Parts: sequence; C-alpha cells; structure tokens
Amino acid sequence: MIVRIMGEGQYRLPDEKLEQLNAVDTDLEKAVSAGDEDSFRTAFAALLTFVRGGERVPDDELHDSDAILPPGDSTLAEMRELISGDGLIAG
Repeated sequence: MIVRIMGEGQYRLPDEKLEQLNAVDTDLEKAVSAGDEDSFRTAFAALLTFVRGGERVPDDELHDSDAILPPGDSTLAEMRELISGDGLIAG
C-alpha cells in the first residue's frame, strides 16, 4: 500500500502492515475524539513514524495513494475536521 504524508512524500508499506497501521490510526482517532492534546500529539507522531518506516517512494515516481495523511504540523482542531468514524486510514 502507498501512504502519502502531505508536503513530505509517499511511502510504500507491505500489505501485511495494514493491521498494525489501523491500530495506530485507531489510537489517533481516540485521542482526537477525546480532545486530548497530549495523546493526540503522541498518537499522531506514532502514526507518522510508522509510515516513515516504510520504503520512501522516489519523488520522480507518482503512484495513487491508498491513504493520505495531513502534514506533521497539523493541529488537533485541523485533525478533528479530517477524521471520520474510520480514522484517517480506511479499512
């Protein structure tokens, strides 16, 4: 699967990592729903770190993204507008 971090680039993650990715995304969703700034920062950083652990797709290659994450400097308020009942990662 390909995940884009806006303003940063795309990362390729093995399909076997989808369950782990969803678990990290669920933690973020819970923090945003609770309005807990500290938990939000921790969970969002963990999600970005997880995605960045994948293989960076070269900038000259363009692929459709399976998921798009907001930039790392996004705020809790901005994230609240982006997250649906499924979190940022569908599935």
